[in-house]
Parts: sequence; structure tokens; C-alpha cells
Amino acid sequence: MANELMLKYGCNPNQKPSKIFMQDGSDLPITVLNGKPGYINFLDAFNSWQLVKELKEATGLPAAASFKHVSPAGAAVGLPLSDTLKKIYFVDDLELSPLACAYARARGADRMSSYGDWAALSDVCDKETALMLKREVSDGVIAPGYTEEALEILKSKRRGTYNIVQIDPEYRPAPVEHKDVFGVTFEQGRNELKIDNELLNNMVTDNKNLPEEAKRDLLISLIALKYTQSNSVCYVKDGQAIGIGAGQQSRIHCTRLAGNKADIWFLRQHPKVLSLPFKADIRRPDRDNTIDVYISDDYMDVLADGVWEQFFTEKPEVLTREEKAAWLKNMSGVALGSDAFFPFGDNIERAHRSGVEYIAQPGGSIRDDNVIETCNKYNMAMAFTGIRLFHH
Repeated sequence: MANELMLKYGCNPNQKPSKIFMQDGSDLPITVLNGKPGYINFLDAFNSWQLVKELKEATGLPAAASFKHVSPAGAAVGLPLSDTLKKIYFVDDLELSPLACAYARARGADRMSSYGDWAALSDVCDKETALMLKREVSDGVIAPGYTEEALEILKSKRRGTYNIVQIDPEYRPAPVEHKDVFGVTFEQGRNELKIDNELLNNMVTDNKNLPEEAKRDLLISLIALKYTQSNSVCYVKDGQAIGIGAGQQSRIHCTRLAGNKADIWFLRQHPKVLSLPFKADIRRPDRDNTIDVYISDDYMDVLADGVWEQFFTEKPEVLTREEKAAWLKNMSGVALGSDAFFPFGDNIERAHRSGVEYIAQPGGSIRDDNVIETCNKYNMAMAFTGIRLFHH
């Protein structure tokens, strides 16, 4: 190990010189096993590692995250996948370990955003997870270790240039952190807040019922938000994020963005989508893009242009707005976390449209009564955590 690592450049090619280093002279907590990770790669790696480490600690399950530009596109724990999820995540032909299930869920939540991701794994990377990573478009992976077989599989990816980083799982950073902006050094205590069930005790709605699965999903949403660029909102169902709205200036735009992603995730499970007659040689990213267009309201224009012939063996039947609306009404049991308080009930109205039944947010708005009233209208259960999770 060494206490610094020179990088090709910073966020952009004109930003030189660039390196990562330990100010106290100690060794870096990571070892690059393959490739040449860049500045943004390491920003994603260190944020995503913290996320999956905390998910594992909170749930006891293997965890994975799919990161892009310092926010998660998806995060999940290693619960088994249904046949439908295996199909929409394109892993129905693979053997799936618990860790592979976690990454399949994290990657599959928003496959459009996960294209070219940085992957993070809470546990030693096994063969099953490595085989999944090998065939996806991904920039790199961070994990506490790799089996010999997994390492050889990953080293063969991207003509031998795939970025593979091993982190010391025992590493603990200093309690005070620094960042330079415009030549000025900022200092703050690290956000060491432990996210656990204690944060869910202050139930402020008439409905105070939080099943264990809902508690788990709310913890996943809050831990994901802890490492998501603010403002941010996260929808979670069955152990995985299904929609993350990050970096928006308005809370309602976070809620809408995350809700729209959650809707797309659910619409991908519609029978018409599952039975789309794709040509055999269509690549997974092209399938993702095509499915996204098929689900959108613009698809009628694409049909009229005859573009379908590039991807399908026959002209697929349209998924109408009415059919989409009817399908989305079946969405239920969704948990939602917010990194800061909801200022208006409109966020709750939008969340309800995407099947949200459980909410965790800090509280503290002067309109808390309106937000609670809107939750009660839909019999939602909401906890005020009392903690904010801004991340920049």
C-alpha cells in the first residue's frame, strides 16, 4: 500500500494534476487490483462502499449499490428474486448467490441510469456476482475482497482494463473531515449517525402499523439517502430501491422524479412488456432503451415512424395510457424516505400514486399538520425521524 495514488486527471481532462492521498501520511485503505480508476470513480467508490457497509450492518444481509456521478442509481439487499424480476433484470439465465441477487436488484432498479455504473459490494465478490458484472456496461467495482475465480473473471472484462478496487473493511476515517472549495477549506464532523429502527418510533399518523418488511425498507431508503446528493427522495420495495430522485432544488421534483422511476420499474413487469418480441441479437442496453420508449407516451410516434423494425420480430401491441394507469393501481406496499421534511402535502399525493404506504422523514415543517392530514387521508403510516440527511 501507499499513502497516495496519482490519477490521470480530475473531474475533467483539463483538471490536472490529480491524486488521492492520506494527509496524515498513513496508507490508503484501498488497493487497486486492476485498471486505473479515475477521480470520479473514487468518489463513487468511497460513497458507495459506505452505503453498502451500512446496509449490511442494518439488515444483516449482503448489500450492493449501483452508483453514477456520486449518487446511487440503485441500492439493495440480497433477497431472492421472483421469476419476473429475474426476467426484467436479464439474469434469468444465471446462477444467483445472495450477493448476486443484491447487485441484480441494485442494477435493475433503474437500468437506464445504471449504464456505465460503479458497483459496490458489502461482501467478498463471488463467481456469480463477477459473471453478472462481466456482461454489464460498468466502470468498476469496490469490495472488501474477491475470490480467485471472481478476480480472474473481472480481470478479463473490458480487454483487461476493468477497474477493480479492494478496500480494507476495518478502515475507519477520522471523525473530522475537510473539503476545499474555491481555495477555501471546509471542516465538519463526519455524519456518523447510526440509522436503525429507533428512528422509526415516532409515528405521527393515525396508522401506526409498521410491519418488519416496511421497517427494513425504510432503513434501506434512509441509508441510501445518506449517500445521495441532496435534495433527495427514495422509494423502496421488497429490499431494493425502485426509484431515487437526487440533486433537485425542489422537494416535489425529487418526489416526482423518484416516483416516475418507481412507476417505470413496475410497468416493466406488465405482461405486454414481458412479452415484447425482441430480435435475438438485441443487446441489453438497447433493450433497456427500447423498453423505456415503449412504456413512454411517445411510443405511438415511434410506431408511426417504423422504428420498431430495428428491434422487434413483429410490430408489438401498444401499451395504452389506460392500461398503464390500471396496472399502476396494483402497486402497493412501497416505503418512502426523504432526506429533509416535506413542506407540503403534494409530495404525499404524488407518493400515493406510486403505491407508497410507509414514510420516514425528519418532520419539522410549519405545515406538518397538512402533511400528516394527507397521509391520514390515504391511511399511510409515517414516522418523524427528527434527523436530516443532506449530503453534498
